[in-house]
Formats: sequence, structure tokens, C-alpha cells
Amino acid sequence: MKFHSILLVVAVLALPACSSTEVVRAPVEATIGQQLIDLKTAFDRGALNRREYDEQRRKLINSVN
Repeated sequence: MKFHSILLVVAVLALPACSSTEVVRAPVEATIGQQLIDLKTAFDRGALNRREYDEQRRKLINSVN
């Protein structure tokens, strides 16, 4: 009986160490099409200038070949 009590105490003390609020997600690979859409959105919103947009767009397109 004493063994069961000790085991119960160890289990109860170990439970908080197992909890976490961190959400783990698998990496998501975006398609080239989605990356181009995201790039255009960034350009349209002013996050990229024309030169940056054209350069990144060219790199994405060339990565397919």
C-alpha cells in the first residue's frame, strides 16, 4: 500500500511538468503559386518596392526551373 501511495505522489508531482501552453505545428510548405500571391500582396501593401518585388518574383519563378 505504501508503494502505491508513493507512486501516486510521484505521478501527481510529475503532471505539472508535462503541461505546456506551447503549440507545436509541423512546417507548412507553401506552393510557388501561394508564394507569388503573398509576394504580390506584400508589394500592394507597400512592404516591398518595385525593385524588391521584381527581384523576389524572378527568384521564385527561377526556382521552379
